[in-house]
Amino acid sequence: MRSAWLRGSARGAAVGALLAACVLDLVIAAEDGEPWGPAVILAVGLVAVLWPASRRPAWLTPQLRTAVPALLSALYTVATLVLDRESSFGPGELAVLLCLLFVAVRHCPPNRLLVCAALDALAFLATPCRQFWPLWDQAGAGLAYVVVGLVFVLLVGSLAAYLRSLDYRRTVAVDDTRREERLAIAADLHDFVAHHVTGILVQTQVARMMTTAAPEGPERLDPVLAGIERAATEALASMRRTVGVLRDTPEADRRPVGDLAGVTNLVENFTGRPGQAVVLHRSPAVGDDLPHEVQAAAFRVVQEALTNVRRHAADARAVTVRLDLDRGRLDVSVVDDGHGGAPLPAEAHGGGFGLVGLRERVTALGGDLNTGPLPSGHGWQVHALFPLARA
Repeated sequence: MRSAWLRGSARGAAVGALLAACVLDLVIAAEDGEPWGPAVILAVGLVAVLWPASRRPAWLTPQLRTAVPALLSALYTVATLVLDRESSFGPGELAVLLCLLFVAVRHCPPNRLLVCAALDALAFLATPCRQFWPLWDQAGAGLAYVVVGLVFVLLVGSLAAYLRSLDYRRTVAVDDTRREERLAIAADLHDFVAHHVTGILVQTQVARMMTTAAPEGPERLDPVLAGIERAATEALASMRRTVGVLRDTPEADRRPVGDLAGVTNLVENFTGRPGQAVVLHRSPAVGDDLPHEVQAAAFRVVQEALTNVRRHAADARAVTVRLDLDRGRLDVSVVDDGHGGAPLPAEAHGGGFGLVGLRERVTALGGDLNTGPLPSGHGWQVHALFPLARA
């Protein structure tokens, strides 16, 4: 609140100083008997500088705002020289032209920047010619004004160029961050859909085998078909939710599914082959208040491990999922007792982010991921540790 108040006060003081300088210009012009030319230049310049950005029409572009007042000022200077009239100049017009030079360097498009900035700078440096011509007359007073003006032009132009470079770097950083986030979301989309579609494939194979073995018992197919329907529905919901985030729509759910509660649903709704049992052992110490990035990573570990059970361990009879706390770390493990050799088509194996993507996600949080066969010689385990203190 205090910083906002200070910024507002500084802005108000600057606007007040600019208006006071413009009033002084009008007083000087009135004493010279030619108030209309400076008045028009100041009016156009103040509109270009002070028009609020929130209410500025689309046609009032930075190049138009900076070029028109500079052209009016330059034409008025040329007119005084052509008509051989001496006209005084004041600080208001000079301040307006410096403000427009700042706007031109910082906000004009690259293909218009040099032209607009040059117009403002030349109009600013030519203003003393109205009163001092030739510039070296009167002990070089006009030339001194031009030299001092050149210093101001370089200072204002350098400051605006520096701020423009900061804006560009900030824009690049934001774009890079958004691109990386969208790539991560795309990876999540693959993981969600691959998990559910693999379940659909397994259930379809089971349905075909049951139909071939017992065509007279269609009632036995109902649980299998229900599993296919549920997996397809979840796949579509995951895809719609994640693509909604990619589209960046206001109504999209900005937090894709992936937490410890989702692990419970994942285990309960696991659709493997008949006879496969998935059991979840969750320690009471593992609460729902863990950092979301850790919960999301744990969800991905369990999801990928169960997907691999479908793909590579069709003969597994028992799959155990454990969530525990181990010395300030979340311990996630998925163990199956399969011997491998799932009868899935070759297209259903691999081809995705898989364990490589999981390892990147886990190590990014400072954790460790270990996968491999069990010491007994059959079965497979996926084991991940997430340090909660770092998260």
